[in-house]
Amino acid sequence: MQIKQVTLKTSKVEKMKDFYTNVLGFPLTDEGRDSFQIAAGSSKLVFTGKDARGEPYYHFAFSIPENKFYEAKAWVKRKVDLNLENGEDEADFPHLSARSFYFYDPAGNIVEFIARHSITESEEGPFSTKNIVNISEISLTVEDAIAAGEQLKKFGLKERDNEPINGSSLNFIGERETEVFLLLTQPGRRWIFSSKAAAVYPLRLSLANNVQILVDEYHPFVIDNTG
Repeated sequence: MQIKQVTLKTSKVEKMKDFYTNVLGFPLTDEGRDSFQIAAGSSKLVFTGKDARGEPYYHFAFSIPENKFYEAKAWVKRKVDLNLENGEDEADFPHLSARSFYFYDPAGNIVEFIARHSITESEEGPFSTKNIVNISEISLTVEDAIAAGEQLKKFGLKERDNEPINGSSLNFIGERETEVFLLLTQPGRRWIFSSKAAAVYPLRLSLANNVQILVDEYHPFVIDNTG
């Protein structure tokens, strides 16, 4: 599984565009009257204000090379405060062979930079967003995770260890080999390194093989591969 494009809602389009393109330096690849798109490695991230209601927020992760972790962390700390969990500003995940740090963007999204030990690079030069590999995690919060999990299975998208979908915990949908995951969960679970609980907000995901996933106020969860 690969995440080709993520489209998220925000009521702060201009602030978000300034943050992602000027503060963090992501390449601006497209923009409209009320939206913009940036490149994140092999993935695209779109923020749109069209029909945005309230203050939506999401969790997503950018993969970075393992040998750039501390350089990337120092680089981000010069631009924004890192989030803390039990007084620590980074997390180690032995079961994922990865480590992460987190921060909020102007819309309150929980943004993660995750260094996976299987991803290294020998390229010299200071860290920048050019080192980002892809969007490797995106929250997929739905009212019924078990039902959504059954739909995902029909398109070959399963829990990473082939475990049953749990309605009360975080389910990693994807393959360990690709290290790209949909974080399937129901509302109420707190995102680590934040004070925010998972909540259902509209989003659109475009995956490899033209699989499209849509969550909005009219269709709580829709998936197809019609492109």
